[in-house]
Amino acid sequence: MPKIAEIEDTPNPNAVKFVLKDRIAWGAAKSYASREEAAGDELASRLFDIPHVSNVFYMDNWITVTQDGEADWPDLVRKIAQPIREAKAAEMPARAESAPIDNEDPRLFAIRNLLDEQIRPALMGDGGDLQIVGLEGNVLAIRYYGACGSCPTSLAGTLSAIGNLVRTIEPEIEVVAV
Repeated sequence: MPKIAEIEDTPNPNAVKFVLKDRIAWGAAKSYASREEAAGDELASRLFDIPHVSNVFYMDNWITVTQDGEADWPDLVRKIAQPIREAKAAEMPARAESAPIDNEDPRLFAIRNLLDEQIRPALMGDGGDLQIVGLEGNVLAIRYYGACGSCPTSLAGTLSAIGNLVRTIEPEIEVVAV
């Protein structure tokens, strides 16, 4: 049973990050925008049973819960904490070899490394993350998760910062959130 080490506000006023003493996942992020998407995930399903929960995102030893903006956070945090405390800690998976990416666009490889080093750690610190959806021509599509998914800062300032960084690799690239 994971114990909650800290409860942190995020830049998104509708999201709170719970930092845990135990892992609930090992490296693989899980993101759900509805109870239907969370089917089969006991923890996420229990969180969606709580009124006003609109998104659940977790990885490693933290979980971010987003609400619809209609609930009082102190009351909602108490309700959310119970299923988190009752969740099972994740067992360490057997080591798997990652598959090499063949024929990856060298620009995409450089962009992925840049975002992994300079952007994603800050987003994870704020209870969110991003994923590169693809690079078609000069359009880089990214998807935000967790606290970043509905945060006005992500959809404006962070997206602009990502665009500026990516243009150090390829000046003509446009970054869009999907």
